[in-house]
Amino acid sequence: MMKISNNLTSPVSTFHLTGIPGLEEAHAWISIPSFCLYATALLGNSMILFVIVREQSLHEPMYYFLSMLSATDLGLTISTMSTTLVNILWFDAREISLDGCIVQMFFLHGFALMESGVLVAMAFDRFIAICDPLRYTTILTNARISQLGMAMVIRMTVLMLPLVLLLKKLSFCGPNGLSHSYCYHPDVIKLSCSDTKVNSMCGLAALILSTGIDTPCIGLSYILIIRSVLSIASPKEQYKAFSTCASHIGAVAIFYTPLISLSLVHRYGQLAPKIVHTMMANMYLMIPPVLNPILYSAKTSQLRKVVGKLLLAK
Repeated sequence: MMKISNNLTSPVSTFHLTGIPGLEEAHAWISIPSFCLYATALLGNSMILFVIVREQSLHEPMYYFLSMLSATDLGLTISTMSTTLVNILWFDAREISLDGCIVQMFFLHGFALMESGVLVAMAFDRFIAICDPLRYTTILTNARISQLGMAMVIRMTVLMLPLVLLLKKLSFCGPNGLSHSYCYHPDVIKLSCSDTKVNSMCGLAALILSTGIDTPCIGLSYILIIRSVLSIASPKEQYKAFSTCASHIGAVAIFYTPLISLSLVHRYGQLAPKIVHTMMANMYLMIPPVLNPILYSAKTSQLRKVVGKLLLAK
């Protein structure tokens, strides 16, 4: 009994990452489509960044914000690829240290917070372009876009630092198995044997001050956009105005739908099979980086022409 008690109360310094429950034997095969998705995300977002930096005609506010979106998607991809693809699917090395877990959590949640902020900035960009087009270039100057980008980084740092610093003070002395293939804040604090009320409150505050503010701002922007567009007499002009928002609306849906679904599964889906939690968690971080470059390349004619010209030149 004494030996068992010591095992239960000894401090935990590493965590055990979870693969795909019930499909452990098929990880080698699952790694093939996973590698293709990660490669698509890396190549697609790198291409968007390269094209926008190189092509002078794309040095406009809309494309600056798109480059920010691609940069955050690259960050999200790299943050999870090391554990999901390399540690679990390729080498079955599922152990991750507490410090490694905290570092991954900082960047993973941080880039997700920044992506939410970029989507708000892109909604503001569409609002100005449609509702006040004559002042578009005077409002969204290069200096103002840089300030918005810096504000996103500062917000991310201010919201994430308390989360990771408070996590360092927790004690982990029980089961060390995580529910996902990466370190997710609500998942980690569940394993602590310390009082986690402050951590939970801090996490909730970070969620309210990011997604809780960003989502209504995006919604308000589109209410004003719809009201402005509907005042246009010509249906052709209405369609043209709405079509400029199609890519952004798709990016918002691609980002927030998996995020909300994962939150609901964590809160209300305790009885759901573990594979549901795992798949939802992987979709949340894999779908936006993969689909955003495809969506913007398909829906933005100017970007599509430049990409096509560069590919043909090669």
